[in-house]
Amino acid sequence: MNEIKEAAKVIKESNYTFAFTGAGISVESGIPPFRGENGIWGKYDPKVLELGFFHQSPEESWKVIREIFYAYFGKSLPNKSHFTLAEMEEKNLLQCIVTQNIDNLHQEAGSRIVHEFHGNMKKLLCTKCGKHHDVMKINLERLPPQCENCKSLLKPDFIFFGEGIPPGAYKKSMEAAQKAEVVLVIGTTGEVMPAAQIPYIAKQNGAKVIEVNTKPSNYTASLTDIYLEGKATEVMGELLDAIKRE
Repeated sequence: MNEIKEAAKVIKESNYTFAFTGAGISVESGIPPFRGENGIWGKYDPKVLELGFFHQSPEESWKVIREIFYAYFGKSLPNKSHFTLAEMEEKNLLQCIVTQNIDNLHQEAGSRIVHEFHGNMKKLLCTKCGKHHDVMKINLERLPPQCENCKSLLKPDFIFFGEGIPPGAYKKSMEAAQKAEVVLVIGTTGEVMPAAQIPYIAKQNGAKVIEVNTKPSNYTASLTDIYLEGKATEVMGELLDAIKRE
C-alpha cells in the first residue's frame, strides 16, 4: 500500500482529525516563510516585531509591518491546499484547523473552524481600549494608525515577540490535540515553540501523525507515522482524491 492510499484510509476511518499548518502551506500563495532560505528575517530586522520596540518606536515598526504584511502579503490568495482543507471540513473529514499562520487564507478558502495560534493580520487591535478594527477600513498611509474610538495606537492582532499565545486559541488547540485520532501536519518545520508541541501532545494521546512537507522536518524521524513528501497543493489534492476512492 503506498503512503497516499494508507493516509487516505487512516483519515477515512478517523472520528476526529485536525490539520496543523505552518508557513509552508502558504508559500505557494506567494507568502515567504519567516525563517530559512529566502525567509523574511533574512531581509528585515526582527526587532520591528518586538513588543517593547513597537511601543517605543511605533512609526518605525509600522513602516516595516506595512511593507511586509499589507503591501506584500495582502495581495495573496488561497491556494489549492487551503481549498482542499475547506472541502475536507465540509465533508466531515476534518474537524478543525490549528494554524500558526496569520494570513487568514484558511478562512478565505472557506474553512469555518480555524484556531489561530499566532493571531490574524487582517485585524488591528487598539493598545488602549482593546477595540478590534478591520485593517481594510483603516488608512495605513498615515503611520502609526490610530483607533477610531479613542485615538490610541493600533497594533496588528497577531503575536509579537514578547507576547503570549491568545488564551482562546491555545485552549481550543490543546483540546483538539487531546481528542484527535489523526493530526495532519502540513508545511511546518516544528521549530516554533510552543506551537511545535501540538503534534507531540496529539501523539501522546494516541493520534496518528500524517506529515505533508517538501523536505523532512523536526517531526519526520521522531513523530511522523506517514510522511508524504511534496508540495502541499499537489499532495493534498492527491490525498483527497484517494479518500474519495476509499
